[in-house]
Amino acid sequence: MATVTYLTRIGGYLFLRNRTLSSRLRMVMENAPGCVLITVIAPDFVTGRPADLLALAITMLAATRLPVLPTVVIAIASAGVLRHMLA
Repeated sequence: MATVTYLTRIGGYLFLRNRTLSSRLRMVMENAPGCVLITVIAPDFVTGRPADLLALAITMLAATRLPVLPTVVIAIASAGVLRHMLA
């Protein structure tokens, strides 16, 4: 898996190294990793577990108001506490 990840990254670099990116394409390239992460994580939240859905709501609220690191800490803590309390 690490090899495939590395090859994907180096392939993108080699493909785009001699090109000038427009501001729109640069914005897409900067936001693409977050979009990929969401597509991996999102299906887990349609399971219908109340603890996970509440943790997701808390995380979304934190993400609108806080930087990334505090949001991640709040997400992990809320998921853990809510799973413990509601399980």
